[in-house]
Amino acid sequence: MEEYPPEEYGERKKHRDCIGAWQARYRDPAGKQRSKNFKIKDGGKTAAEAFLDKTRTDVRERRYRDPKRSQIRLAAWWQEFWDVEKKKGKLTTRNRKMGIWTKYINPKWGGYRLIDLEYMALQRWLTHEVPGYDSQKKAKELLIAVLAAAIKDGERISVNPAVNLEVTATRKKKHPDDLKPPTEAQYALIHAALPPYYQVILKDFAHETGLRPGEYAGLRLHCIDDDERLAHIKEILVLDGGRLVRQLAPKTDAGFRTVPLTDRAWTAVEFMKARWAPARTRSAIGDGYDLHVEELLIRGPRGAALNVNNLSRPWHRATVQAGVARKVYNPETKRHEWWPRVYDYRHTVTTRLHGAGVPEKDAQSVLGQERGGRVTWVYTHESEDARERVRDALGGGRGLRVVS
Repeated sequence: MEEYPPEEYGERKKHRDCIGAWQARYRDPAGKQRSKNFKIKDGGKTAAEAFLDKTRTDVRERRYRDPKRSQIRLAAWWQEFWDVEKKKGKLTTRNRKMGIWTKYINPKWGGYRLIDLEYMALQRWLTHEVPGYDSQKKAKELLIAVLAAAIKDGERISVNPAVNLEVTATRKKKHPDDLKPPTEAQYALIHAALPPYYQVILKDFAHETGLRPGEYAGLRLHCIDDDERLAHIKEILVLDGGRLVRQLAPKTDAGFRTVPLTDRAWTAVEFMKARWAPARTRSAIGDGYDLHVEELLIRGPRGAALNVNNLSRPWHRATVQAGVARKVYNPETKRHEWWPRVYDYRHTVTTRLHGAGVPEKDAQSVLGQERGGRVTWVYTHESEDARERVRDALGGGRGLRVVS
């Protein structure tokens, strides 16, 4: 009547039944009234009645899913997901997940609704905008977990569009020479260039034990067995956004172990005892940021807890001064890295154990590896004279005889 006033278009007969849009009203499982509108072109009354029949059946059989729940933005859903996820796993794992979300997923998909995420768009993004095999793999795994949680949470979405994503980047490997630790001759040059205090930490202790930096940084006096000259690895120090944090467990379950100390390593222990007089108390970890430095055995030169920067700076300066350092291109990150690394002591110790005939099971136990095969294929390298022995053999030297 308003659109076609009678005075202009003439009187018309009124209809008893609605001939416009229809609204289907129903109550969700919580008893809240909801509605949905259907235009004539979308089916009108017939479509509304069919919707009501299906919806009421879903409510009775507990299969109902509120359509509005799937319209939440991915960034908003991440906040709900992360509120629980940040309590799981180790600190380093949580930081890695947050880094993947911040760097790759949120800038591209944070503003999208869950219902709008589609497989092909996600696959194109993963292929063209996430560089490197490892980054693609981790981004895919995290996205699957986030959307899987949405399905579990009352089926915000019915299908996980990320579950069939494929990692298209090729895993690029480094040349074996870029993975090998320095030779003993190179280590001698590096150690000679180190400040005296760091010689105790790296030359006398790390070079003799193969412990990870976070493990000997977190070593406390109560973990040292004076009678048997053993070090019990029970906790580590890790970086959390630039701050050192105590972590109850080592990197892996196998990280809980006992490491025998050589005479040189024990000399380093005695030096640190005399230097810092650490307390033999065993404090609780608490929130992780209270390091209780007074208990730490191996510390920085000014008495603070060791961190990566404490070690990396003097180590890098020593490798450069020794003429050993070189830049190595990392095809995965597309950046240059410096070789050798302070972590390479583990490779050196493993190779020494292997060359001495120590069974792999025993080497695995001392190094804190969960898989014995990793000890052989990752940490064990060819001996220093292997290439010369091969050269002599192929060149007619020792080891080959002519047979006619």
